[in-house]
Amino acid sequence: MRKLAIPALLSGSLLAAATPAFAGNGTPLNSNSANVLTLAVYGDSPYGTTPTDTAELVASPAFIESINADPKVELVLHVGDIHSGKQFCTESYDRAIYDLWTAFKDPVIYTPGDNEWTDCNKAGEGGGAYNKTTQQIDYVLDSSGNPVDYAKGDPIANLELIRSIFFSHPGVSLGGRKKLVFSQAMLFDPRHRSDAKYVENVIWQDAQVLFVTINLPGGSNNDQDVWYGAPTATQAQLTEAAERTGADLRWLDTAFLLAQLAGSKAVVIQAQADMWDAEKGAAHQAAFEPYVASIASHTQAFGKPVLMFNGDSHVYRSDNPLSAADALNYMHPGYDLPNFHRIVVHGSTFPLEWLRLTVNPRVDAPNGATAFGPFSWERVIP
Repeated sequence: MRKLAIPALLSGSLLAAATPAFAGNGTPLNSNSANVLTLAVYGDSPYGTTPTDTAELVASPAFIESINADPKVELVLHVGDIHSGKQFCTESYDRAIYDLWTAFKDPVIYTPGDNEWTDCNKAGEGGGAYNKTTQQIDYVLDSSGNPVDYAKGDPIANLELIRSIFFSHPGVSLGGRKKLVFSQAMLFDPRHRSDAKYVENVIWQDAQVLFVTINLPGGSNNDQDVWYGAPTATQAQLTEAAERTGADLRWLDTAFLLAQLAGSKAVVIQAQADMWDAEKGAAHQAAFEPYVASIASHTQAFGKPVLMFNGDSHVYRSDNPLSAADALNYMHPGYDLPNFHRIVVHGSTFPLEWLRLTVNPRVDAPNGATAFGPFSWERVIP
């Protein structure tokens, strides 16, 4: 699969250059389609309250079937966190989720959450804890004395594991019927070659709406909390956070530029982190401010509806925290954008729930609790 350099964007030639690589119905940027699209959106699922709690996992096949049974749904989005912060990070579990998702009849677009990689270092997830006396990491061990987590909970190794399982075919969705998308591994700025690592960041267009996903983990404050609770961050952690943040921000730049070139009627951003989580405090807001500033700047320049999905805080919420009138605006103040809306997808607890999102490019609804621009949505509890 050929890689496309970002400078093609600047000359306006990307659409012409990219389309032949994806001929047919799966073309990632289908600028002419005015079809009505229905999606199922969910995340923070399946969760367990302990390392051995499999209740939600056992209930997931029926949950998936409830989505399959909806004749209107054509695409499934999972906003991250495939297990809870009280469950271990193991290869066998990750592969079990991959196998579970093969039951979806429609394509699945997934973005990783903190629980499956950044937070694997935590003792509660089977990683370990820094020992002040020995100045070493005390890893969580099983009854045989072996570390319970993959790679002892090392976040970078666990992200690579996630990529090897869920993103082994760049630019191709998960699920049953496959969908072609643009991955950042294919489409990156050659001045920042490390961006090619972020195969999980993808872009596509459907129903005249540009969709973009970014690897933005909510836990550990965008991976700012020091791994294993050590006194200082390692160079590996500092590099991880810096490279990923840079890649994400450049991917957002690419997405909005593509939206302008394609004449998109709206943009959807999919990420795991709740950047307006009131429980997390000032450090949480500071870690995410570069993302908020980027999204706000692009939203203002785009001038059309921008809808963001995230999980992380688990409780359903439909709001516009970039509006000065919103109760959460104080966490990232200075923005007042009427053409932005954010939805927190409910997750982590029973009853399992998904959101039915309808995209109709012929509709332009005012910004409200259940509709905005070409979008309308409703909560579904099977």
